[in-house]
Amino acid sequence: MSAISVGQAVVLGAVEGVTEFLPVSSTGHLKITEGLMGIPVDDDTVVGFSAVIQVGAIAAVLVYFRKDIARIVSAWLRGLTDRRERHHHDYRFGWWVIYATVPIVVVGLAAKPLIQGSLASLWVVAGSLIAGSGVMWAADRMGRHKRGEDDTSLKDAMLVGGSQILALLFPGFSRSGATMSTALLLDLDRVAATRLSFFLGIPALTGAGLYELKDALGTGAGAGPLVVGTAVSFVVAYASIAWLLRFVAKHSFNAFVIYRIVVGLLLFGLLATGVLGG
Repeated sequence: MSAISVGQAVVLGAVEGVTEFLPVSSTGHLKITEGLMGIPVDDDTVVGFSAVIQVGAIAAVLVYFRKDIARIVSAWLRGLTDRRERHHHDYRFGWWVIYATVPIVVVGLAAKPLIQGSLASLWVVAGSLIAGSGVMWAADRMGRHKRGEDDTSLKDAMLVGGSQILALLFPGFSRSGATMSTALLLDLDRVAATRLSFFLGIPALTGAGLYELKDALGTGAGAGPLVVGTAVSFVVAYASIAWLLRFVAKHSFNAFVIYRIVVGLLLFGLLATGVLGG
């Protein structure tokens, strides 16, 4: 396969945009979609294309939270030179995001051969989708939902940030699902858990996107499909973020739990019947 068509790029960009930040696993959805469209999921062009269009989704979260990011970065920079600024929560939170990103970077680099090898299996994705559903269901019920965003601590940031490793090692578990579930277990309310998941994911996702981008651009996908897929990913991801924050303010995570189980079972079925290769 030498290229992805513009039509396929639109579909894949939309799937990436919808699923990147919802707790449903973008990896699993992209693989299923590629398989159903007859695209070889392990082709270097396809893998590279997926890495590029993810940048669109990352850009969406940066734009959506631009005011929050500017406020936190500004407070962090002021605190570096002015001790009086260091009591502000935004200054401390800036450091927490940095600290909480270290574990996933270390594990990502150390375990890269394993992550791109046996753990990349779609059987692992299917199992992780279902297992992650159980974790999310339990977290939503066990958590007391009594703490807001301003109540977060370094411990919260480290535990939530560290939970991203689950999604790294077990694709299908979902980075958003892992971080939101951990935050709920720490008694954060659903909105605070969701926003914390976004903020702690920004450095990891941005770093991973830029790291893969340099190799992805040389895989053979045409410039047109790359631009279209990335643009669609950005627009859809922006809308998805806005929708998710409104949704969790009034609803539990039950809909995501049920949906993940259905998708996991569907993926098992597609693998077992040979429609998709594992």
